Formats: sequence, structure tokens, C-alpha cells
Amino acid sequence: MQQLVFATNNAHKLEEVQAKAGDKIKLLSLDDIGCYDDIEETGLTFNDNASIKSRYIYERYSLNCFGDDSGLEIDALNNEPGIYSARYAGKHGDHDANMDKVLEKLKGVENRKARFRTVISLIWNGDEYFFEGTVPGTICTERSGAAGFGYDPIFQPDGYNITFAEMSMGEKNSISHRGRAVGQLIEFLNTQTKA
Repeated sequence: MQQLVFATNNAHKLEEVQAKAGDKIKLLSLDDIGCYDDIEETGLTFNDNASIKSRYIYERYSLNCFGDDSGLEIDALNNEPGIYSARYAGKHGDHDANMDKVLEKLKGVENRKARFRTVISLIWNGDEYFFEGTVPGTICTERSGAAGFGYDPIFQPDGYNITFAEMSMGEKNSISHRGRAVGQLIEFLNTQTKA
């Protein structure tokens, strides 16, 4: 089984990606490799931030790894919160405050179109590859559902009448931005590991 470092300690992300990867790949977290550094996301794009994480690990540990950056882009807010999605309301990872800010900014706004975007930077044997997944949807007027994390309770993907937070992990993974990007990553890794 291939081992691959996922440059995160986010248990939700690890669980989602491991579920998609199945038993072909064993994901290792930053904790698993003894990396306790806070890797600062100083880039201006999702690609920049994903690359910062994967390069940081590869340069210090010489392990194949990938980093990701994801966010919510809302048309009516000029694609905010974008790369600032995790800290939109100020404090990193305060999901309730972030959702409150989005809902407040969209009060009375008709165009609620949005998309979740994930970019993955994979460093495989020294070479860098990018994979991207998006899922279009709508921002609801209130929270619904208790599963998932982040903005899941206010995001309804196109073609569904429920939010990400009302879906099972399997349902969400089959259509999510991260699921789509990870699908491309797994396909690529399958071609590499056959050789």
C-alpha cells in the first residue's frame, strides 16, 4: 500500500479523503510524521496555498505529499470569502461566526450563487501536479443539517434540495469539490503505482 502525506491535521478532511482513497493509499497526517509546525498560508490563490503546504513537507521530510486549499466563492460577494474562508470572520476555524458573516452580507440579496473550490498540489517524486474540483450551488438563508463542517449547513449543491450538512459522507464525497479533486489525484496515483 502506498503511503502519502496529507499536509493537514484536519480530522474531517483526512476522513473524507481516506474514504475516497479506499485501501490503495494510506494517508499520513502531519502528526503522523512528527510535523508540528504551523505552515502559514501566505499565498494569494488556492494554488499558491496548496503548493506552500506540499513543498514545505517535501523539502523538510523528502516524503511524497499533497496539500490542499479550499474555499467558498460567492458571486454576489466578488468571490469572497475565497482563500479566507476558514478565517472570514477573524478567528481561524470559527465556523458559526463565518456562516453568520456570510448570511449577514447576503441579507436581501437575490443572487445567492456560489461554488466550493478545492485545489490540490501533489509533490510526487519531486515533481508537482495540480488537481482542481468545484461544485456549484446556492447559499441558503439559514443553516440546515448537522453533518459536515465549515459552510456545509448553508450550502445547497445544484440539483439537490438539501445542504451538504444534511448528506451522508458518502453522498457528499460523490459530488463535493474535495471529492472531485481527490478523484483526479487518486486516478493519477493509480497510473503511477502500476508502473
